Amino acid sequence: MGRFLIGIVVGVVVTILALVVITFAIARIFQSKKTVIPGNAVLVLNLEGNVPEAAPVEIPIPFIQSRAMPTVRDVWASLREAAGDSRIKAIVIAPRGLTVGWGRLEELHHEILAFKKSGKPVYALLAGAGSREYYLASAAEKIYISPDDLLEVKGFRIESTFFKNALDRLGVNVQVDHIGRFKDAGDMFTRTDMSPETREVLSQVLDQIYGDFCTTAGAGRHKSGDEIRALIDQGPFLAPQAKSGGLVDEIGYEDQVYSDLKKKTGQSDLKKVEIKTYAAAVPHHGDKIAFLVGEGDIVRAQTDGTSGSEEVLSSGAMTKLIRQIRDDKDIKGVILRVDSPGGDAIASDIILHELKLLSRQKPLAISFSDVAASGGYFISMTGDPIVSYPNTLTGSIGVLYVRPNIHGLFDKLGIREDFLTRGRMADMDSFYLPLSDAAHQKLHDEIQATYQSFVSKVATARRRSYDQIDPLAQGRVWMGQQARQNGLVDELGGLDRAVALIRQRAKLSATGDTDLVIYPPRRSLIEILTTSSSEAFEERAIERKLRSAIPDLPSPSLLKGGLLRIMPYHLTVQ
Repeated sequence: MGRFLIGIVVGVVVTILALVVITFAIARIFQSKKTVIPGNAVLVLNLEGNVPEAAPVEIPIPFIQSRAMPTVRDVWASLREAAGDSRIKAIVIAPRGLTVGWGRLEELHHEILAFKKSGKPVYALLAGAGSREYYLASAAEKIYISPDDLLEVKGFRIESTFFKNALDRLGVNVQVDHIGRFKDAGDMFTRTDMSPETREVLSQVLDQIYGDFCTTAGAGRHKSGDEIRALIDQGPFLAPQAKSGGLVDEIGYEDQVYSDLKKKTGQSDLKKVEIKTYAAAVPHHGDKIAFLVGEGDIVRAQTDGTSGSEEVLSSGAMTKLIRQIRDDKDIKGVILRVDSPGGDAIASDIILHELKLLSRQKPLAISFSDVAASGGYFISMTGDPIVSYPNTLTGSIGVLYVRPNIHGLFDKLGIREDFLTRGRMADMDSFYLPLSDAAHQKLHDEIQATYQSFVSKVATARRRSYDQIDPLAQGRVWMGQQARQNGLVDELGGLDRAVALIRQRAKLSATGDTDLVIYPPRRSLIEILTTSSSEAFEERAIERKLRSAIPDLPSPSLLKGGLLRIMPYHLTVQ
């Protein structure tokens, strides 16, 4: 019987290995075929879901790999190339179910506007579009919607979830301490509604994004911001209503879009080329500038994952990448692309230290994406210039400590813990006992010192005094627009401005070509499986499933204890 079971196991393993080998062989055949761009091409921006900063995992199965989204860097390089590519006759924007943040949406919108300067037509085809899709489409000269479709443009909201009542019923108490009156990440555990400070900040966030949407969409539709505001109050729109309100130009299907483009371009036949296909064919030429992505919650060590592509920004993986860039003589400069709400305080400090060493050897500029808050802002304090979008969530300079106490839950379940200790603070990290007064004071002193260090490092990097930065800190989240006014960032802009800055700092020609080399590089599924521990892989899989069901799920960092530089909330404006 034992030999029979062993035979089955061996057979399964051999079959799996054979399938892997066959899959990679097929993938190599597909990859070996050089992408050919026809001379009468329409570049289709068929963006869906998230548009990542870091390169996604490469899955060597053609029909799966073809669905992977290009990165922001890919879109940037593709549109720059397409503007001067005689084979590309036009662009069709076809967004679907976008979840990308408002900073990256600004970047994509800006790149489409830059492409339009080439004189080539840009049309948009909407399907089930909401505010994000419409924001992107407003860069087009013509917008189409099908007859029975709905334009879901109806305003913006921010929702906050509070867990206190549920935790009370479970018998779980969460002890929170923080420095900064706006550092309210723990409120989700200790309150049942928004604090006045939270309402003040989130109202500012909502005003900025709502105002920018109205101004941007208005510019594209030749209307004032006030006219767009008035229209939004009438939404959502049936297709005829959207046309009569001037939000779209034509009611029609995809074939009409391409029929009109044929007349516009004078081409009797147009071939569709998807953005991912074109991005793969864009040649790499010009001065090599590292595009170092710092994306996700900041965690300590965790060297089994890659920084950015695994939804975490680990100090171990990031340190390895930084040193690799520092030692690469072909890299002329570095753009640090930050998209992080923060996380572990010590990990943030380790990353900042390595970035400072990098800055001493290579020109560095920092570009903020959707979020550069708390630890995400902290790692940017190298003293180098910072470029932010007006809609980037920025700042949140503060520190907190979150500690759950599950004694009540254990009582309900009939579970009891007993202790032996040596040392007055030995039980300080126990989730079973409440913090003693002495332990609470000890932690408070630690987060006070960490906060003062945070503010001091910001003051040094921003060339201000401690007293100038402290009122701007207090854990408050600023939008990029306000952060620029308060001196927390240097300029408003996107990748074009960051590239111009780094070329200037690296003493490269202002008109020369730039090859943005993305770090971390794309990894294959096999690399992920062979370098990640099973525990880490399972943890990330569980978290992804939970967050898909509960979008406002607290960051895991909040429940692990320790000192945190993390944004107060998981924020989605929709």
